[in-house]
Amino acid sequence: MFLVVGLGNPGNRYRKTKHNLGFMVVENLAAQWNKRFKKGKGFSQVIETFVGSQKVILAKPITYMYKSGKAVDDLLMQYHVDLSHLIIVCDDFNLSLGKIRLRKKGSHGGHKGLTSIIHALGTQEFPRLRLGIGLISEIDASEFVLSPFRPSELPSVNTMIEKGAQVLTDFILKGIDWTMNSYN
Repeated sequence: MFLVVGLGNPGNRYRKTKHNLGFMVVENLAAQWNKRFKKGKGFSQVIETFVGSQKVILAKPITYMYKSGKAVDDLLMQYHVDLSHLIIVCDDFNLSLGKIRLRKKGSHGGHKGLTSIIHALGTQEFPRLRLGIGLISEIDASEFVLSPFRPSELPSVNTMIEKGAQVLTDFILKGIDWTMNSYN
């Protein structure tokens, strides 16, 4: 079984912000698979489905970003997913806009959602798909990630969302090593 968790903040206020890029990717997958998120038992909206013969849980925490660890820990306890089959999808201001990076493990890189997850799980040993949003040095990082994309950025963002959804599908069907070699 695989658990794919897109990070973001709940509510319409944050819907189109850079920090909700993880939500956007899992919502893209849900649309491709013709599925709808529903309220789960804990702190997330979920979809339970199959991709090929693999059972997949797509999740969007309903906690705020800085409390994502609570939702992810809860999902792992509910579904008994091995950490190697968990993948976190999030924005990354350390990557240029449109760039993606899949990793087996790693630090939080200044991302509050990843910081919360690492703290809750007590390990950095879980896969993550990071989606580049760039960072304009003159702007405070918190202000930047909570702002919407500029219209001129949307073509790159939409391409990145599509590519991110394909990376996740390949991760599920072909494994992390094959997928990292193909996309990184």
